[in-house]
Amino acid sequence: MPCLNEAETLEVCIRKAKGFLEKNNIVGEVLIADNGSTDGSQEIATNNGATVVAVKEKGYGAALRGGVKAAQGRYVIMGDADDSYDFSNLMPFVEKLREGYELVMGNRRTGGIAKGAMPFLHRYLGNPVLSFLGRIFYRSKIGDFQCGLRGFSRESIENLNLYTPGMEYSSEMVVKATLHKLKITEVPTTLSPDGRSRPPHLRTWSDGWRYLKFLLVHSPRWLFLYPGAFLFVVGLIMMCILSQGPLRIGNSALDINTLLYAAMSVFLGLQLMSFAVFSKLYSISIGLMPNDSRFVKMLSKFSLERGLISGAILVAIGIATLLYALFYWEQRAFGELVASEIMRITIPSMVSIVCGVQIVFSSFYLYTIEIKQHKK
Repeated sequence: MPCLNEAETLEVCIRKAKGFLEKNNIVGEVLIADNGSTDGSQEIATNNGATVVAVKEKGYGAALRGGVKAAQGRYVIMGDADDSYDFSNLMPFVEKLREGYELVMGNRRTGGIAKGAMPFLHRYLGNPVLSFLGRIFYRSKIGDFQCGLRGFSRESIENLNLYTPGMEYSSEMVVKATLHKLKITEVPTTLSPDGRSRPPHLRTWSDGWRYLKFLLVHSPRWLFLYPGAFLFVVGLIMMCILSQGPLRIGNSALDINTLLYAAMSVFLGLQLMSFAVFSKLYSISIGLMPNDSRFVKMLSKFSLERGLISGAILVAIGIATLLYALFYWEQRAFGELVASEIMRITIPSMVSIVCGVQIVFSSFYLYTIEIKQHKK
């Protein structure tokens, strides 16, 4: 149990947990990961037969990491020390762990959330949205990403090298367990109003942003690749259409101004897709993500030389188009040009040159990351 000034509820939580172990003849310990309590929580824990581990690094995740590291059992069940979870009813978690599951999540939505146990925004916006995004981003089947009551194999979870210090630790565990293909399941669990008279440590907007930020950063596909591919394809299609002439839709017409924004869409799309590759490769190289065989196979087909050749071809096409634009201008005695005509030549020329240059330098950057990875 992570603990920071939980004197009001800590004793009842410890008694329920110890009672569960005794009732079911389970050899175990009740471990309190204290994060610097100043209300006597440490003495309460010790007097009630719990093991107290002092964790100096502040934060929910830091406390849990310290507690898991100090735990002696093969399995760990973690839960908040505010009496919102029922530590006397943990057998569903133990049974699933004994069946071989490495992470057993509690699901408060299937188990039941008592009136007043969860703030309105958390219950109907924060938790459902973040859990939905977690399922979409990582193809996970877990229905409640943020549930604080869960059981797991200590060895399996420690091998994930979890690092977040704050509330996002709960999502990090699910995300990395999913990415590393651990055996995961969930069981219904109940959530009751906590027994404290003070406000909870959780901060709705700041912690919600930390959850969302973690989910996005660890999913380059959804953060960079899919938006980038969409912008690139849509921009390229619009450029191909508008470079031939205005596109009339009813009484309106899309012309060179739209062509210019289509060019911007192509630039942004290519940039975001590059970020997707860079961030994925970098995350794998420093151990934030597991190795991806499909991604590695795709990269094996890339070489610096191929990137340079592809970029050079695009630059050459852009320069050739630029020369054609100059020829077009020369044919008109270098006089005033009709913008709606000449920009259908110069904008695609600019796009080709810029994209070619970007591919060239992106290829060099990708090559430097690969060098660093091979040195390891």
